[in-house]
Amino acid sequence: MKPLIIVSGLGRTGYKIYQLLKQQGAEVVGLSDRTLVVQEDDRIIVGDLCSPQVLIEAGIKEATTIVLASNDDALNIAILTQAKTLNPKIRIVNRLYNQTLGQRLDYTVTDHLTMSVARLAAPIFAFSALGSKTIGHLRLFEQTWSLHEEIIDSNHPWYGVSLSHLWENLEQMLIYYLPKIGEMDLVTGVKTEQKLQVGDHLIVAHKTKFKRKSRFLWKQWFKFFFNLSTYKQYVRPVIMVTLILIILIALASIIYLMVNWNISPVDALYFSVGMITGAGGKEEVAESAPDGIKIFTAVMMIIGAGIVGIFYALLNDFVLGSRFKQFLDAARVATVNHYVVCGLGNVGMEVIRELKQQGHDIVVIESDHSNRFLHSVRSLGIPIILEDATLAETLQSAHIEGANGIIVVTSNDMVNVEIALTAKALMPKLPVVLRIQDNQFTESVQDVFQFENVFSPSELATYSFAAAALGGRILGNGMTDDLLWVAIATLITPNHPFCGKIVENIAPDGDFVPLYIAREDKNIHGWNLLTTELKNQDVLYLTVPATKLKQLWQSNSNQILQIIY
Repeated sequence: MKPLIIVSGLGRTGYKIYQLLKQQGAEVVGLSDRTLVVQEDDRIIVGDLCSPQVLIEAGIKEATTIVLASNDDALNIAILTQAKTLNPKIRIVNRLYNQTLGQRLDYTVTDHLTMSVARLAAPIFAFSALGSKTIGHLRLFEQTWSLHEEIIDSNHPWYGVSLSHLWENLEQMLIYYLPKIGEMDLVTGVKTEQKLQVGDHLIVAHKTKFKRKSRFLWKQWFKFFFNLSTYKQYVRPVIMVTLILIILIALASIIYLMVNWNISPVDALYFSVGMITGAGGKEEVAESAPDGIKIFTAVMMIIGAGIVGIFYALLNDFVLGSRFKQFLDAARVATVNHYVVCGLGNVGMEVIRELKQQGHDIVVIESDHSNRFLHSVRSLGIPIILEDATLAETLQSAHIEGANGIIVVTSNDMVNVEIALTAKALMPKLPVVLRIQDNQFTESVQDVFQFENVFSPSELATYSFAAAALGGRILGNGMTDDLLWVAIATLITPNHPFCGKIVENIAPDGDFVPLYIAREDKNIHGWNLLTTELKNQDVLYLTVPATKLKQLWQSNSNQILQIIY
C-alpha cells in the first residue's frame, strides 16, 4: 500500500504540487477552502483547512506526510497544530515566508521540514543572471551547484563521448542519464563506457565559480570620488548653505577690518563667527564702531540666525537621517561588471545572498524607504539606491550601461515588466532576469518581449515541495521528460540494506546515481566512489527518481533506511 500524502491549500502552488505528486504515482489527497475545477480522478476535499473533521476525512490519521502549501504562515501553523494533534507521527512539509520561525519549528517539532519559495528559487535567478541556462541547483560539498540539461545532437561537443570520460571530470558531476533508445542507468553506462548518441539527455551539475574581489584600496577610492558628481543631489543643499555661511563670515570680517584697522584679522574673524552663529565673543569690535556698523551687525545677527538654523537642520537630516546613508551607498555603486537587483523582498534578498557568496558586485534598487531588509543588505556592504526603478534616471544611476545583468524581482508583475522594458530601452543587449508570479503570464511575457529569462518563483519551487513530500531532506531536484528525480543523503547503519555492499553493484538495482560518500573527515567521489564498500556511519549522497522513493518508505518503517535531516 502506498503512503498517503495530503496537500493542504490548493492555490496556484499547492495545486501544482498536488498534480506533480499524482503524476509520480503517489497516493495524494488535496484540501481546498474553495471550489476548484478538477479532473475526474482528483481526490480533493473542500472545507475549512483547519477543521479536524476535514483533516480526518482526508485521512490524516493514516497519512505519512502533509504538505502545507498555503501562502499564509499563520494558517499553515494552525493546520500544523491540528495535524500533529490528530497524528503525532505525521511528517510536515511546511511552506513558510518567515524563515527564522521555520528554523525554530524544524528544531522543536518532530518530522518538520520548512521550505521557502524564495530560497528555492533564488539560486536559479542568480545562475541565470550569470549567463547560465540553469534548470535547478544542488547543495553539495557545502556549496551550490547549478544544474544543466544537455540534450545531445550531432553538433554537441559531447556527441560520441563516453560517459566514463565525463565521469572523470571532478569539476562537474553527472546527475542523471536518460538514453534516447532503450533503458540504461548512469552507473551501468559509465562502467560499459556507453557513448552519448543523438537524442540522449544528460543532467550535469557544475561547481559554482567564485569571483575574487579586488582588494586595491585605490580602486575603492576612485569609485567613491567618481560617483560623487553623479549623486550630488544628496549633498547639494548642505554644500550651498555652507558656502553662504562662509561668505557671510568672510564678508563681515573684511568690513570690520576696513572700519577699524587696529583690530587683528583673527579678532575680526572670531567676532564674525560668534556674531553670526550666536556664540558671541570680542563684542568690543562692534561697540566702538560707528552706528552704521552696529546696524550692519544687527542685520547680520538676524540673517546669521536664519542661515545657521537652516544649516543645522540640513546637517542633522543629512547625518542622522537617511540621506547620509543614501549618499554613502550611492558613492559606492560599482561602475562596471556588477549586477543590478530591483526589488528587496524575500526573493531579492536570497538572490543577493547567492551573488554575494559568489563574490560578485551588486547594486540594489528599492523604492520603499522602510523596507525590512535595508539593514541586512547594508551590513553586507552592498549599496542601495532608494528610488523608483521604473525611471531611466534611476537605472542610469546604478550604472546599468556597465552592468553584467539586471535581476527584476519586485512583488508586482506589471512593475517588473516596466522596469525590464526600461532597462532594455537603455541597454538592448543587457541580460534581463524577470520575476512573474503568474506562470501563464510568464510564458506570454517571454514570448512577446523576448526577455532572456522569465521565471515564476512558485513554479520553480513546486518540484522541490513535491520531492520533499515523497521523502527526506531534498538536496536538489529536477524534471527530465516528465520524470521527477531528487537528490538526497542517506545514513548507512549496520541494518541498512546497502551496508557492506559495493556502490557499483547496488546502484543499477536501485536505479540511483551515487554522487559521493562522506566518510569521517573525507569525501569519496569519482572512480573511487563506484568501487567503495559502504560502511557503518557513511553518508551516501545520491539522486533517484521520485517514484523510487516509496521503496525508502518501506525500509524506513523498520528504521532500516535513514534520511539525513
